[in-house]
Amino acid sequence: MNKQIIFNLAVKDLDKSKAFFSALGFSFNAQFSNEQAAFMVITEGIFAMLMTEDFFRSFIDKPLAQAKEANEVIIALSCESREEVDHLIARAAAAGARIPHPPEDHGFMYDQGFEDIDGHLWNLVWMATGE
Repeated sequence: MNKQIIFNLAVKDLDKSKAFFSALGFSFNAQFSNEQAAFMVITEGIFAMLMTEDFFRSFIDKPLAQAKEANEVIIALSCESREEVDHLIARAAAAGARIPHPPEDHGFMYDQGFEDIDGHLWNLVWMATGE
């Protein structure tokens, strides 16, 4: 069975969030999108459903965390090179992301994170595979 990862993120302004992630090079599948949610394609098998806060609340029975105040998760995405990490960080910053720290270079691993316009934390990482 081919597994996929689909995670849901609450966003304050769906159009602004779509514009932000489009600037990073992600696309959207209109078949699974409407005025309340947008199905974002990150890569083959990895997707995010960006949901307006009200729509997101319809799926939960406890308060919605405000990502600019507290974080529950860091979304980590692998990259094919250090250059890809730097390129995506630059695109995120240009689109309005907050960059909380400089890149970390451990030799075998290189990473840097950003906070999207809704406060969700993303970490971009390249790891040497020995190939």
